[in-house]
Amino acid sequence: MTSKQRAYLKSLASTLEPAFQVGKASLTPEFTAAVGEAFNTKELLKIAVLKNCMDDPGEIAQTIAERTHAQVVQVIGKKIVLYKPDQKNPKIILPKENK
Repeated sequence: MTSKQRAYLKSLASTLEPAFQVGKASLTPEFTAAVGEAFNTKELLKIAVLKNCMDDPGEIAQTIAERTHAQVVQVIGKKIVLYKPDQKNPKIILPKENK
């Protein structure tokens, strides 16, 4: 993903409310499965990491991305933005890469 594409996704995510919250239990298989299911209807997800979660938000983002085959767009403080394009019918069209 290019910096231009990442910036475009960040701009789209700025208006999103967090769809999920990571709490004291941190990442459970159920939580990861729920995020994976959400990617069936949305391509861009924002996740909030609550104050009672002791894990690093950057590590949480990487783990969720690996398990759901998504890409980390950004991690700012306790907010994570993930992107996974719909394979059949993408709704978000990324800017073209300049070559």
